[in-house]
Amino acid sequence: MNPQLVYLVQTETTVGFLSQNREKLSTSKQRNKNQPFITCVDSFTMLKKFTRVPKRFKNIVRRSKKTTFIYPKGKAFRVINDSIHLKFIKKLKWAYSSSANLTLKKFEENCAKQKADIIVENSRGFFESTPSSIIMINSKKARRLR
Repeated sequence: MNPQLVYLVQTETTVGFLSQNREKLSTSKQRNKNQPFITCVDSFTMLKKFTRVPKRFKNIVRRSKKTTFIYPKGKAFRVINDSIHLKFIKKLKWAYSSSANLTLKKFEENCAKQKADIIVENSRGFFESTPSSIIMINSKKARRLR
Protein backbone atom coordinates (compact mmCIF):
# COMPACT_ATOMS: atom_id res chain seq x y z
CA MET A 1 0.00 0.00 0.00
CA ASN A 2 1.20 3.47 -0.84
CA PRO A 3 0.75 5.80 2.18
CA GLN A 4 0.90 8.85 -0.12
CA LEU A 5 -2.38 8.00 -1.87
CA VAL A 6 -5.86 9.02 -0.68
CA TYR A 7 -8.05 6.02 0.14
CA LEU A 8 -11.85 6.05 0.31
CA VAL A 9 -12.73 3.69 3.17
CA GLN A 10 -15.67 2.81 5.39
CA THR A 11 -14.53 3.77 8.90
CA GLU A 12 -16.22 2.82 12.17
CA THR A 13 -18.81 5.57 11.85
CA THR A 14 -18.77 7.09 8.38
CA VAL A 15 -17.17 6.99 4.95
CA GLY A 16 -13.75 8.56 5.17
CA PHE A 17 -10.67 9.65 3.29
CA LEU A 18 -7.43 8.28 4.76
CA SER A 19 -3.85 9.06 3.84
CA GLN A 20 -0.46 9.81 5.34
CA ASN A 21 -0.14 12.72 2.89
CA ARG A 22 -1.70 15.74 4.62
CA GLU A 23 -1.52 18.05 1.56
CA LYS A 24 -3.12 15.57 -0.80
CA LEU A 25 -5.88 14.89 1.73
CA SER A 26 -6.55 18.63 2.13
CA THR A 27 -6.76 19.01 -1.65
CA SER A 28 -9.23 16.12 -1.92
CA LYS A 29 -11.40 17.68 0.77
CA GLN A 30 -11.00 21.19 -0.72
CA ARG A 31 -10.17 22.61 2.68
CA ASN A 32 -7.58 24.85 4.29
CA LYS A 33 -4.19 23.10 4.42
CA ASN A 34 -3.63 24.37 7.98
CA GLN A 35 -6.80 22.77 9.35
CA PRO A 36 -5.85 19.77 11.52
CA PHE A 37 -6.83 16.16 10.87
CA ILE A 38 -7.61 13.28 13.19
CA THR A 39 -4.84 10.71 13.17
CA CYS A 40 -6.04 7.10 13.30
CA VAL A 41 -3.62 4.57 14.75
CA ASP A 42 -3.70 0.79 14.79
CA SER A 43 -2.59 0.28 18.41
CA PHE A 44 -1.76 1.93 21.71
CA THR A 45 1.91 1.26 20.98
CA MET A 46 1.63 3.43 17.87
CA LEU A 47 -0.29 6.08 19.85
CA LYS A 48 2.65 6.32 22.28
CA LYS A 49 4.93 7.20 19.36
CA PHE A 50 2.83 10.31 18.66
CA THR A 51 1.70 11.55 22.07
CA ARG A 52 1.69 10.92 25.79
CA VAL A 53 -1.66 10.01 27.36
CA PRO A 54 -2.06 11.76 30.74
CA LYS A 55 -1.84 9.12 33.49
CA ARG A 56 -5.23 10.05 34.87
CA PHE A 57 -6.99 9.16 31.57
CA LYS A 58 -5.13 6.02 30.45
CA ASN A 59 -7.98 3.65 31.37
CA ILE A 60 -10.60 5.87 29.74
CA VAL A 61 -8.60 6.07 26.50
CA ARG A 62 -7.94 2.31 26.52
CA ARG A 63 -11.58 1.35 27.08
CA SER A 64 -13.28 3.86 24.83
CA LYS A 65 -14.79 2.90 21.49
CA LYS A 66 -15.55 5.21 18.58
CA THR A 67 -13.95 8.11 20.44
CA THR A 68 -11.41 10.68 19.32
CA PHE A 69 -9.25 12.31 21.98
CA ILE A 70 -7.64 15.70 21.62
CA TYR A 71 -4.45 15.65 23.67
CA PRO A 72 -2.70 18.51 25.53
CA LYS A 73 -0.67 19.65 22.52
CA GLY A 74 -3.84 19.98 20.41
CA LYS A 75 -3.40 16.84 18.30
CA ALA A 76 -6.38 14.51 17.82
CA PHE A 77 -5.99 10.72 17.80
CA ARG A 78 -8.28 7.71 17.59
CA VAL A 79 -7.22 4.13 18.26
CA ILE A 80 -9.23 1.95 15.88
CA ASN A 81 -11.21 -0.90 17.48
CA ASP A 82 -13.55 -1.91 14.64
CA SER A 83 -12.18 -5.20 13.30
CA ILE A 84 -12.93 -4.53 9.62
CA HIS A 85 -11.52 -0.98 9.63
CA LEU A 86 -8.55 -2.15 11.73
CA LYS A 87 -7.50 -4.59 8.98
CA PHE A 88 -7.02 -1.60 6.67
CA ILE A 89 -5.29 0.65 9.23
CA LYS A 90 -2.84 -2.12 10.23
CA LYS A 91 -1.40 -1.99 6.71
CA LEU A 92 -0.51 1.70 7.13
CA LYS A 93 0.02 1.69 10.95
CA TRP A 94 -1.43 5.22 11.06
CA ALA A 95 -3.22 7.64 8.75
CA TYR A 96 -4.78 11.08 8.76
CA SER A 97 -8.54 10.72 8.58
CA SER A 98 -11.42 12.91 7.47
CA SER A 99 -14.99 12.35 6.40
CA ALA A 100 -15.37 11.73 2.67
CA ASN A 101 -17.29 14.84 1.84
CA LEU A 102 -16.27 18.25 0.66
CA THR A 103 -15.92 20.79 3.46
CA LEU A 104 -19.31 21.85 4.84
CA LYS A 105 -21.17 19.60 2.35
CA LYS A 106 -23.10 16.34 2.69
CA PHE A 107 -21.59 13.01 1.63
CA GLU A 108 -22.01 12.24 -2.06
CA GLU A 109 -20.68 8.84 -3.07
CA ASN A 110 -19.91 9.72 -6.71
CA CYS A 111 -18.00 12.87 -5.73
CA ALA A 112 -16.05 10.99 -3.03
CA LYS A 113 -15.09 8.24 -5.49
CA GLN A 114 -13.77 10.86 -7.95
CA LYS A 115 -11.62 12.53 -5.25
CA ALA A 116 -10.04 9.29 -3.97
CA ASP A 117 -7.02 7.62 -5.55
CA ILE A 118 -8.12 4.16 -4.39
CA ILE A 119 -11.58 2.95 -3.34
CA VAL A 120 -11.62 0.28 -0.63
CA GLU A 121 -15.12 -1.13 -0.31
CA ASN A 122 -15.77 -4.00 2.07
CA SER A 123 -18.75 -6.31 2.63
CA ARG A 124 -20.61 -3.55 4.55
CA GLY A 125 -20.50 -1.13 1.62
CA PHE A 126 -20.52 2.60 2.39
CA PHE A 127 -22.77 4.06 5.09
CA GLU A 128 -22.96 6.90 7.58
CA SER A 129 -23.93 6.39 11.21
CA THR A 130 -23.66 8.31 14.47
CA PRO A 131 -20.44 10.37 14.52
CA SER A 132 -17.69 9.50 16.95
CA SER A 133 -17.38 11.22 20.32
CA ILE A 134 -14.68 13.85 20.70
CA ILE A 135 -13.14 14.43 24.12
CA MET A 136 -10.50 17.04 24.90
CA ILE A 137 -8.17 16.00 27.72
CA ASN A 138 -5.32 17.60 29.58
CA SER A 139 -3.44 16.52 32.70
CA LYS A 140 -6.33 17.44 35.03
CA LYS A 141 -9.68 17.30 33.26
CA ALA A 142 -11.65 16.00 30.31
CA ARG A 143 -14.29 17.87 28.37
CA ARG A 144 -16.70 16.32 25.87
CA LEU A 145 -16.89 18.35 22.66
CA ARG A 146 -19.21 16.04 20.71
